[in-house]
Amino acid sequence: MQHVIMLATSLHVLATVFWAGSTMAMAATGGVGKSLFLRQLAAGLVALLTGVYLWHTLHAGEPGPGERILAIGAGCALLAFVLQGLLAGPAVWKLSKGASGEGGARTRILVGYRAAALLLAVAAIAMGAFRYAGF
Repeated sequence: MQHVIMLATSLHVLATVFWAGSTMAMAATGGVGKSLFLRQLAAGLVALLTGVYLWHTLHAGEPGPGERILAIGAGCALLAFVLQGLLAGPAVWKLSKGASGEGGARTRILVGYRAAALLLAVAAIAMGAFRYAGF
């Protein structure tokens, strides 16, 4: 069982580092590197699924202050995934097809990535801080 938890934790950390790091880079550069979009969503999905597994395995029972902070971080990550998919996704698709209205699409990409980057920063802080909430 311990090996499965170690594997899930490793996958969670690796996927989250790529997802958050590339999202923050895209937010800072105005969406340059849109070819990463599907990889980011895949990494986000791996991060969310492994996070659910880890929560179910390690945080069963009555939630304490740490779990509440962790839940806020998880909610921010889920919202970041949805916003990134709904705002940036269609705009990236539109630009890849060469559709007109490029300015509006670029704005949606930028807004989607910046909102997701902010939410992922909150999630990262929550994940790092939750262990110390009860002290």
